[in-house]
Amino acid sequence: MKNFYDVYANHAELPYFAPCYQEELLKKPIPKRNMVRTAEGLLPGHIIMLWRISFGTYTNQAFHHKYFYTSYGIDAQKELDWLIQENYVRLNTAFESLKYLAVPKLKEFLQLRHVKGLSKMKRYDAEKALAQVYSNEDLESLFDLRGYQLTDKGRAVLKRHPDIVAKHPQKKF
Repeated sequence: MKNFYDVYANHAELPYFAPCYQEELLKKPIPKRNMVRTAEGLLPGHIIMLWRISFGTYTNQAFHHKYFYTSYGIDAQKELDWLIQENYVRLNTAFESLKYLAVPKLKEFLQLRHVKGLSKMKRYDAEKALAQVYSNEDLESLFDLRGYQLTDKGRAVLKRHPDIVAKHPQKKF
């Protein structure tokens, strides 16, 4: 049986080799095109991660999809951290991340500050009231869930590579 280095000898660079996918990566190699960097030095897996983040649903508590490891050859968490470090992505503030919480949770936070009229509040009202009674720092201590969003640099590089996104399998609605 071939080893990892034999299978990937003709790739531009070696992919990240997640031990849990070892057998799969030897049977069905990562496409060579997915290990070729863009002019900016990004791999197609980085572009797909930027694309996923652009939907506004990617959070610090979401699992990283298997395809980052088996189709794009990247260590998803390590590369997400790198995208943040390189200013392609940023972690949202607590206020920006309220959208990921259910309204009853927002009302719980308001109860802690003895805010009245909670039963009538809709999401918009609850978020507005939270902004009046909490600082971002105070709110940060109440929950850990944070979303990610693209920076201008991240949006620009994603816009330059629609070809990579087009090759990624997408759900039909």
